[in-house]
Amino acid sequence: MFEFLESINHWHWLALGLALLAVELLGTAGYFLWLGLSAMLVGILLTFIPMSWQLQWVAFGVFSLVTTWIWWRRQFSRDKHGDSQRALNQKEKQLIGENVLLEEDFPAGKGRIKVGDTTWTAQSDKPIKAGVMVKIVQVDGIILTIEEKI
Repeated sequence: MFEFLESINHWHWLALGLALLAVELLGTAGYFLWLGLSAMLVGILLTFIPMSWQLQWVAFGVFSLVTTWIWWRRQFSRDKHGDSQRALNQKEKQLIGENVLLEEDFPAGKGRIKVGDTTWTAQSDKPIKAGVMVKIVQVDGIILTIEEKI
């Protein structure tokens, strides 16, 4: 086994890197991308600098951890920034600005309105008659703030 490990050269690392990148093409969501690039880095480094097989594997591990961590940090900050502006799967953001026809009289204060196939708790400053279009202007948790559409 040690004879095999000592016989590994830069071509082996480059081939391993390409194989890992090929596996990434199957749709592993980035798991093999950074391993493949790390193996390629070890192969390139080994081309110019002779290293023992132990140092090769340590370099591969370090490169894999560093590249994965850098990507994770970058993606995490991008996702965190994007969530505040995204409305997908956030019903409360999708409801703001929606117009709803009142099916029954709505009292001043709190009441219930039907939006789509769901009834919601809503609040209004003034009473609104049935058959009037209202606009959802704000969502606070599960309470909609509505006002008569003019």
